[in-house]
Amino acid sequence: MAPWLQLLLLLGLLPGAAPAPNEPRAAGAQVWELASPELLEPARFALEMYNRGRAAGTRAALRVVRGRVRRAGQGSLYSLKATLVEPPCNDPTVCQLPVSKKTLLCSFEVLNELGKHMLLRRDCGPVDTKITDDKNETFSSFLPLLNKDPLPQDFSVKMASIFKDFVTTYNRTYDTKEARWRMSVFASNMVRAQKIQALDRGTARYGVTKFSDLTEEEFRTIYLNPLLKEEPGKKMRLAQSIPYLPPPEWDWRSKGAVTKVKDQGMCGSCWAFSVTGNVEGQWFLKRGALLSLSEQELLDCDKVDKACLGGLPSSAYSAIRTLGGLETEDDYSYRGHLQTCSFSAEKAKVYINDSVELSQNEQKLAAWLAKKGPISVAINAFGMQFYRHGISHPLRPLCSPWLIDHAVLLVGYGNRSATPFWAIKNSWGTDWGEEGYYYLHRGSGACGVNIMASSAVVD
Repeated sequence: MAPWLQLLLLLGLLPGAAPAPNEPRAAGAQVWELASPELLEPARFALEMYNRGRAAGTRAALRVVRGRVRRAGQGSLYSLKATLVEPPCNDPTVCQLPVSKKTLLCSFEVLNELGKHMLLRRDCGPVDTKITDDKNETFSSFLPLLNKDPLPQDFSVKMASIFKDFVTTYNRTYDTKEARWRMSVFASNMVRAQKIQALDRGTARYGVTKFSDLTEEEFRTIYLNPLLKEEPGKKMRLAQSIPYLPPPEWDWRSKGAVTKVKDQGMCGSCWAFSVTGNVEGQWFLKRGALLSLSEQELLDCDKVDKACLGGLPSSAYSAIRTLGGLETEDDYSYRGHLQTCSFSAEKAKVYINDSVELSQNEQKLAAWLAKKGPISVAINAFGMQFYRHGISHPLRPLCSPWLIDHAVLLVGYGNRSATPFWAIKNSWGTDWGEEGYYYLHRGSGACGVNIMASSAVVD
């Protein structure tokens, strides 16, 4: 393995850094004592999440003591009690300080919904440590649960203060046990954000955001769209290139073609927001009226896509044509979960005639955007959980164009201090990023921004 790949693996930033289920382990590394075979997969998943990013010699082994399962909505919620053994580690490239073998007692909660696992809770402590429910506990009681990376001595105290500010800023409420867990997640995320910051080649700044108390798995499951990389989607005709030298900068926001930033909430509906944003721009350019269109109509009535579990822009365009148009946000308001379709053809205010796939050449994309309007694109959302402002430019192995998982809207492009960027309208509200916008390096195919570009056609 190349040295730089080993570095990313050790940092825990390389996609797929978690051990595969069938990866060889040392003898006795994994022993299962299960009340039911049904607990095997959730226990394996909990262990993989715990070991995510750890090098081979430092991964923990897990022994389930007891477990139970109960139904939760359309899925199953698994509660596991387990002992977890972390091996001794004396490798200075991994541990930096000698670490002796230790045994922890852990509680895990794993949700399995529609075949996908999500780690909802991880609460680990020394086997001789009693976990209480004392409601008078202070932040200092959470400190031993911080990420075990070698950190400055005063890191725990500073992190407790930062976490307390986060809780106040974003109006979080936790019970005592969840506060412990979220504090440890938050601290791990701050370490991860620092690593992303150190490796970014742009001007972006990463740090505390409204998503900082979510695990990577929770964030991916709730807010991202795995279908973008898992399914090919409906083939669209390729748009003709425009023989046009684009101006050095362009911004459809200043020209009235972009509605305000919206918020998809706890729903993987980015595909619907990307498409409605594109259609809003197309309608404005052809008809001169900017209308805020209904994403909820697509969640409820597009029977090919999967509502909050993800979808594809190509299928959404087809659904709009099949339905006969889109209603406005006012007439068919957003709820952020699947409902019964209540589309009314009489209320449809906008229609489209076709949809096209656009060139992967970024110069041609800029030309198309400047002439034709905002573009629906899909990107790899690496680092976006902690993005605050600036132009993001992750290393290509960290933000692979073949692992796209989030649909957004290109609304402009330009340069800041000689750094070229795409201006991207996101759908996570105005309290994320630069008032809801994301800026990504232009001209390098960063994060696959040029891989899945498309647009509706309004005649």
